[in-house]
Amino acid sequence: MSAELVGVLLVIITAMAFDYTNGFHDAANAIATSVSTRALTPRAALLLAAVGNLVGAFFGAKVAETVGSGIVTLPETHSSLWIVFAGVIGAIAWNLITWYFGLPSSSSHALIGGLVGATMFAASGEVLWGSITSKVLIPMVVSPTVGMVLGYLVMLAVMWIFRKGHPGKLNRGFRIAQTISAAGMAVGHGMQDAAKTMGIVVLALYTGGFQDSRTHIPWWVFITSASVLAAGTYAGGWRIIRTLGRRVIDLGPPQGFAAETTASAVLYLNALWLGAPISTTHTITAAIMGVGATKRLSAVRWGVAGNIVTAWILTFPMAALIAIVVHLILYPFVHV
Repeated sequence: MSAELVGVLLVIITAMAFDYTNGFHDAANAIATSVSTRALTPRAALLLAAVGNLVGAFFGAKVAETVGSGIVTLPETHSSLWIVFAGVIGAIAWNLITWYFGLPSSSSHALIGGLVGATMFAASGEVLWGSITSKVLIPMVVSPTVGMVLGYLVMLAVMWIFRKGHPGKLNRGFRIAQTISAAGMAVGHGMQDAAKTMGIVVLALYTGGFQDSRTHIPWWVFITSASVLAAGTYAGGWRIIRTLGRRVIDLGPPQGFAAETTASAVLYLNALWLGAPISTTHTITAAIMGVGATKRLSAVRWGVAGNIVTAWILTFPMAALIAIVVHLILYPFVHV
């Protein structure tokens, strides 16, 4: 078995491990509001999210292309595979740290930060800062801002349209509607997050010399990435589900529906049109804050929100730092 094949297999296995942690870490994105409003039972919500992630993965090719070819340029040697490995390890480590503390950070930005960190000290490696700025950093700021503002406006519209409705009937109706909005959110999550793993696998295949294209995604990569993400999602990330569903704001079915619908719209726009690897976590959390602010500003627990924002800010540099350390540890063994 060649060194290149060993390296590619190791990267693929590690990428799938990241995919799995992404699933249970970000399961909350699609279902936290539905669970907290009792629109869905926890297990039914997780199953819905898993199926939605599976379906959405097949529509994420543009995002996968960005991750696979628009973030870094690696040296054309087998050592590049270890750079990718170090980057993915950085992302996994940060996912586990934030999961332990129940903080809904971005798996997307952890992965991109890990790739950047691992590449920074690689000989002949290049970080494509222009592409990162336009397709990662700017969307990182714009998407949650749009999610918050749009969530506020959508909730105002819901309140005005149903202002004469009976609260009990409205809650029952919106619990049913949340099944649809949660499914839409789950598909959007699959478009974004499974695609990022697909991009890593394609990058490994290209770097290892097992395919000539940096953008072609083999059918087995679609199926494997989608299935592993779905399995991780079904495992559930209850710590983060509790944070998003209860600790930021107490949500009712109308608020949950408005937040999920808003976040889904932002995710679809980015995945299908722009191909920008945005954070589903940032988007849904910001939408929840925007929706909650229609009650009154004090209804949002801004202390909890501040902790979440701090995790957002730290995600990119901390994942990069971990990847740098892993790369430096590996360096003497792979550059021989």
